Amino acid sequence: MEHEAAASGWSETAPTGVLVLADGTVIEGIGIGATGKAVAEVCFNTAMTGYQEILTDPSYAGQIVTFTFPHIGNVGVNDEDLETVNAAGASAVRGCVLKTSITDPSNYRATRGFDRWLAARGIIGLTGVDTRALTNLIREKGMPNAIIAHSPDGVFDLAALKAEAAAWPGLVGLDLAKEVTAGQTYQWDETTWRWGEGYGRQTEPQHHVVAVDYGIKRNILRLLADRGCRVTVVPATATAEEILAHKPDGVFLSNGPGDPAATGEYAVPAIREVVGSGLPVFGICLGHQMLGIALGGKTVKMHQGHHGANHPVKDHTTGKVEITSMNHGFALDRDSLPAEVEETHVSLFDGSNCGVRLKDRPVFSVQYHPEASPGPRDSHYLFDRFVGLIEDRKKAG
Repeated sequence: MEHEAAASGWSETAPTGVLVLADGTVIEGIGIGATGKAVAEVCFNTAMTGYQEILTDPSYAGQIVTFTFPHIGNVGVNDEDLETVNAAGASAVRGCVLKTSITDPSNYRATRGFDRWLAARGIIGLTGVDTRALTNLIREKGMPNAIIAHSPDGVFDLAALKAEAAAWPGLVGLDLAKEVTAGQTYQWDETTWRWGEGYGRQTEPQHHVVAVDYGIKRNILRLLADRGCRVTVVPATATAEEILAHKPDGVFLSNGPGDPAATGEYAVPAIREVVGSGLPVFGICLGHQMLGIALGGKTVKMHQGHHGANHPVKDHTTGKVEITSMNHGFALDRDSLPAEVEETHVSLFDGSNCGVRLKDRPVFSVQYHPEASPGPRDSHYLFDRFVGLIEDRKKAG
């Protein structure tokens, strides 16, 4: 299907960008952002807003994001809506694919245009693509390995690009948490953004949480701070001894990219010890998957993954349905879970596991992103649930 995913709107302009899939499919378009090339896995995201937050989410390391919503970049970017803690560094995502050309920013909060921002962060973009056709391809065949390239002169060695895309091993067995985690331990006290005020500070914390950073997002840390927590962030490689040495009231296991089984080689032993300490533990996304492995379960690679801000999930503990933000290509296999682990949440799209808890300890996790950013705030209650477990343990002595 060479070139069939190319859309009208750029046909009179010579292509300056290409997306070459591992099977040899070539999709042409107009290159934007950074120049060069990057090999990655291609996924699609169905969110209608929040492209800046999506492209700064460290969980997208090793991926090229295809946006199904056609108008991306129309409100520009600003310095407040970043989700990676490393605000000044390059983004973990390797590329993005868009349908329409980028327009001038039309929002009072914008500080620069989207194209310039992409270039500054080292992200290669491609516009003028029939993203509906590409999304259908992913739905039918799964998330392909590919290479995205941008060259202003429009000259590409397609044979070499095809070979490079085909040779890339993919995300299975790949530990990417080490690429996006913090280099050292640090403290966090910033609270969430409020209209007319911006971000605040937590000056009177009641609890101390250690957050293990496998690729953590800023809004997670802000929501913990909002709930009276002083947060100590430690690198993904922190041992249980190092985590517990901070004398936390609870431990948070963050989101992150890559294969949970690969990162779990060093993270799972630490998680097992932390669970064994009796402390409240809350995990999301990659943290959820590795907690599941630590509790005796297994993870599997998904066909097309879940990426978007409109995913319905049922909470069996309350009977309620919440609309959630998701970003994952691996999932916990519910059939592998031991008897002491209870499934708490399930996807209403495909029935896959979206949450677990231990029946006899204050330990739980969810597959999706309760902090949203972008996305609905239906799941903020989970942070209250975590703090409630911390308070219960303190009361029990």
